[in-house]
Amino acid sequence: MGKRYGDTPSTSGLAFVVRRNVPHLDMKYINLFEKENVSKLCYGTLALSNLQNFDTVENKVFLLNYAYERGINFFDTAELYDNYKILKEFIKDKDRDKLTIATKSYAYDKKTAEDSVNKALNEMNTDYIDVFMLHEQDNGNNFLGHYEAVERFLKYKEEGIIKHFGISTHRVEAVRDCIKFKEIEFVFPLINYKGIGIQDGSFEDMCSALEKAKEHNKFIMAMKVYGGGHLINEAKKAFNQINKLSFVDSIAVGMSTIEEIDANISYLENNELNINIKNKIRNQKRTLVVEEYCVGCGKCVRKCKQKALQIVNGKCVVNNEKCVLCSYCAGECTDFYIKIV
Repeated sequence: MGKRYGDTPSTSGLAFVVRRNVPHLDMKYINLFEKENVSKLCYGTLALSNLQNFDTVENKVFLLNYAYERGINFFDTAELYDNYKILKEFIKDKDRDKLTIATKSYAYDKKTAEDSVNKALNEMNTDYIDVFMLHEQDNGNNFLGHYEAVERFLKYKEEGIIKHFGISTHRVEAVRDCIKFKEIEFVFPLINYKGIGIQDGSFEDMCSALEKAKEHNKFIMAMKVYGGGHLINEAKKAFNQINKLSFVDSIAVGMSTIEEIDANISYLENNELNINIKNKIRNQKRTLVVEEYCVGCGKCVRKCKQKALQIVNGKCVVNNEKCVLCSYCAGECTDFYIKIV
């Protein structure tokens, strides 16, 4: 046997204090290459996009500010999420150099790379991006197929507009292949201790590949540690199983309530949750819903690499046992019939 690993509330009446430019004692910080004092817990803002969350911009910015006051200064977004304006509102009164922002796109050539970078810079009103990734890479051949975009991203890196470059992926193969490319500094893989959503292997397979990537000095940030909500009833265990892996530098978690922010910070510190917060978290189960107006075009089915969708009698049907709530299918639905509720 091989090696085994890891055996929206109301915002009324709440106010913020001015955050000092020092790390919080209750937050763990790491180095992102040369950048110091980056929170190990990264705020995944897919949970604040209209793909998953229809709250007001004001309330979404409130949550980002609350997380920042609790010590989180690392934020992940993507062109697909279409939420740059929320980040713009959040960072406008902050010291930009105290924040770390990662984003990603499906750019495949020079023009789409330029469009993606300019969109991110302009819509967030920032001069640079800390990490820019190619979104959803399958393997090394997929990466080479986008190499014209990669070359443009690397030019931006030379100019200081992008600080670091990387990939996001749900596949072990892409992690294994990343070590072939010195251009890839940052790897953002799907990983949870039950292997839910890993498209081509097990948890152990992903761990083995990530361990090799770390040996080649890749920065590793984990995603979907709760398996798209499937592990929420054992959230602390699920978080700790990934947090204790020596090759994982950072953990990105989508958070859409104050309780979720508080809970994940507690998990990071291995503290016990308040029973009221614990109960609220357990009751915040989400699911993918396809409205009855679905016309059965099939674009969402073709997009879903988890094979959680199929067309039945002219309508899209969801297998919630396979769905990891990545929301990528929702981005394919031009009529907005797919929602996470």
